[in-house]
Amino acid sequence: MSIAALLYPFILVAGALQALGNAMNAQLRGHMVNPWLAATVSFLPIVFVFTTLFLVMPTPLPTLETLEKMPWYAPLGGLAGAVAVFGGLAFIDKVGAGPFNGLTLTANIITSLALDAFGLFGLQAAGFKPLPWLGGLLMAAGVVFIAKTAGKKDEGEGHGLSGKLLYPFILVAGALMAIGVVWNSQLRGALVNPWLAATVSFVPVVFAFALMFLLKPTPLPKRADLAGVRWWMPLAGITGAVAVFAGLLFVDKVGAGALNGLLITANLLTSVALDHFGWLGMRQVKAGPPRLLGAALMVGGIVLISVF
Repeated sequence: MSIAALLYPFILVAGALQALGNAMNAQLRGHMVNPWLAATVSFLPIVFVFTTLFLVMPTPLPTLETLEKMPWYAPLGGLAGAVAVFGGLAFIDKVGAGPFNGLTLTANIITSLALDAFGLFGLQAAGFKPLPWLGGLLMAAGVVFIAKTAGKKDEGEGHGLSGKLLYPFILVAGALMAIGVVWNSQLRGALVNPWLAATVSFVPVVFAFALMFLLKPTPLPKRADLAGVRWWMPLAGITGAVAVFAGLLFVDKVGAGALNGLLITANLLTSVALDHFGWLGMRQVKAGPPRLLGAALMVGGIVLISVF
């Protein structure tokens, strides 16, 4: 068994936690009312945890040589991935966990295939391989079956818009997720210490969301809203950060396509389960034949991407 294959279980767990984090963020957003405040509360614990881990394990440290090789955009990987987190905060309860994660993950994997094929952002170019791209098409077909099962009563709640009008933003967020993984990997290579890299990746995210909250401080939650906050809701960011840390450590070992494919497998199946059982406060949407067929197509596509 290859070293890369030994990393697969951790990556699968990270993908499942990523889906749970999206649903937890939606609940946090509901009680915090202001999406910028919710995002700040979600990301602050991440910075605290990674900073503490860096202080406990401060070595190895980067050298001037490694820092000089760092691309200017590498510290922005956290911001790129945070777009999808904010999308989860604002939109997952409008389109459902299955469609939201299906759209973001399909855009994620197709972007990852392009990154691997063309060697973008410093990755080694693997060239065009038809079977992985066939897998990407299967995933796109799968998301159609999953998204079409979103209940009509979801559409327009709180936005005055059809949920489907949110799809382009969600697709862009998914593409940025894939790019953020590669940027985070380059940041980790330059800073050497993974805990320092994770801290540097998330600090700009907290700063950006806190700044937006200061610029748009209303609406604010009322006492009744805050009373409904459960202990696990502010942990949503930490839950999703496990996938970011997996990208920091493993994308250069398993490749962007395989890493995101494995994350997506666990994320998708967990998302469908969240909708089916109505866990974490999600509106219950039974996993009927179209949704199960969509999940099967996406898993089949992931197999083609990861294996070939």
